[in-house]
Amino acid sequence: MLSQYMEQIEALGLNLFFASIFFFIGMAIHDVLKQGKVPKFGRNIVWLVLFLGCAGFIAKGLIQVFWEGSGIG
Repeated sequence: MLSQYMEQIEALGLNLFFASIFFFIGMAIHDVLKQGKVPKFGRNIVWLVLFLGCAGFIAKGLIQVFWEGSGIG
């Protein structure tokens, strides 16, 4: 029982780690684009991909915890 919760916490932590790495890489790309003469439309696409990627990793981790925690998965 305890090992199941530890696995869920580890999976959530891993997804949060990937979300933060994705966020920092996206911020670096956004800063590079901002320094160049890239139109604002291009920077907005980077923000959109950044937001969706981070939200996807976080949602995947939370769904996995609740899915396995409820005994369904």
